[in-house]
Amino acid sequence: MATGAQAQGSDTTDKSWSLTIHGGAGVIERENLTEEKDREVRAALTRALEAGSEVLSGGGTSMDAVQAAIIVLEDDPNFNAGRGSVFTYKGRNEMDAAIMDGKTLDAGSAAGVTATKNPIKLARAVMEQSPHVLLSRDGANEFSMEQELEQAGPQWFATDERYRQLEELKARQAEDEASGSGAKTSYFDIDMKYGTVGAVAVDMDGNMAAGTSTGGLTGKRWGRIGDSPIIGAGTYADNRACAISATGAGEYFIRLGVAHEICARMRMKGEDAKTAADAVIKELGELGGTGGVIVAAPDGTAAWSYNTPGMYRGRATSAGMKQVGIYGDEE
Repeated sequence: MATGAQAQGSDTTDKSWSLTIHGGAGVIERENLTEEKDREVRAALTRALEAGSEVLSGGGTSMDAVQAAIIVLEDDPNFNAGRGSVFTYKGRNEMDAAIMDGKTLDAGSAAGVTATKNPIKLARAVMEQSPHVLLSRDGANEFSMEQELEQAGPQWFATDERYRQLEELKARQAEDEASGSGAKTSYFDIDMKYGTVGAVAVDMDGNMAAGTSTGGLTGKRWGRIGDSPIIGAGTYADNRACAISATGAGEYFIRLGVAHEICARMRMKGEDAKTAADAVIKELGELGGTGGVIVAAPDGTAAWSYNTPGMYRGRATSAGMKQVGIYGDEE
């Protein structure tokens, strides 16, 4: 782990950087993805890595790199964020996002926004242009327009596949209600495919950042908010320990405070990123939750951990590494 001075972003000797991204975790197996979908996802992950890497290799900040990578994924309908976000029960797209600066511990997030083309930009605006950390729904929409962020209509976010998923979920809920079983499983993604996107980075100055963006759960009701915009649950960054973005069953990530818990293990126990992440994801599974995390350490090393069959993921470093993966056997 880096020394205290390095963790606060002091000058580094090698000017190295690293970037790690994810596009969701779940039951992602070769037999479930067509060759075309496999290619599309890998191409999108590669574009996101290239966008963030261009920032970092040019001496840019980890904050800018995280935002650049996430924007690429928000604009791609293969992921549940921005364009391609899932539908609520009432047929709307309501999006959440968060971003955090590991140097200052400044953070911003937005929940239930409906018209900001790139919600990660709104999260950053909340951090930099407001006195608050978390804004939601109508207030977040109003703030977005005041900041003159690009807005988009429902037709930008909506896709036929996401609407099909909503109709399928409603049909399962109707079956549950008709059976009188009282089952609640149909309120969640039965296929366990969480297309949330995120990025973590360490820049040449040793500063870290994390960001996450999501459309939430298909068929979510009552203004439900998951872990992505909750600082310490789905998103966290601290130069003293790590930067983290999560994806999965948000209710469980909130209950465990997964992102902060991993950082605390690294900071207080001296565990490396992989050890800390594996331990907390194991605890998540024991509680009944599924999903995964990406983690970056102050020295530029990175790791991911998930308890699902696969996770859309990728990483790039100043040493020339560039890797994307989908399935569990691509470590």
